[in-house]
Amino acid sequence: MPKQFGEGLRKFRPESFPRFREHYRRLAADGQQPSTLFLGCADSRVVPDLLTGALPGDLFVLRNVGNLVPPFEPNQGFHGTSAGIEFATLTLEVKDIIVCGHSHCGAIKALFSPLSKEAPNMARWLELVRPAAVDLELTEPNLRRTEMRSVALQLERLLSFPSVRERVERGALCLHGWYYVIEESQVLDLDMDSGELRPLV
Repeated sequence: MPKQFGEGLRKFRPESFPRFREHYRRLAADGQQPSTLFLGCADSRVVPDLLTGALPGDLFVLRNVGNLVPPFEPNQGFHGTSAGIEFATLTLEVKDIIVCGHSHCGAIKALFSPLSKEAPNMARWLELVRPAAVDLELTEPNLRRTEMRSVALQLERLLSFPSVRERVERGALCLHGWYYVIEESQVLDLDMDSGELRPLV
């Protein structure tokens, strides 16, 4: 085990756990009842709980390379992200879904560069974000624009899921698009009507 994490584990139970002991006991006894599905990137710099100030049990978190949403496919394949979306909406009955993209995204940058032949799954996965790229020339403005446009694209794909669309249409579920600017510690919110990203706080 990496030394830094071993040290963290040793401190967790005697130092962190006692502050939330009753909270954890309630979660164990009553089960999880998160109100929000947070669909974010697996990037190590994006930490949903830290970003939102959420406690254990507040967020149902789905993370993957590039915070991408595949289109709904009712077949017999293995669809981890799709299964998570269905679990959040059908079983947990979340009230909100946040799709959170971010600046300096390695997945978006990979779209602009040739991938190794040893990464066929990655190449296939990144096809999900290609429609968000206006120009595949590797420049900072193109990367930032693609990262932002990708958030809107993933929200659109969420609506291909019957469990999402039905709940949105009857007002039981709200979709939110966020863009986290790492270097400024700022979150921009996608205005669904204008298509503009505006500071959330």
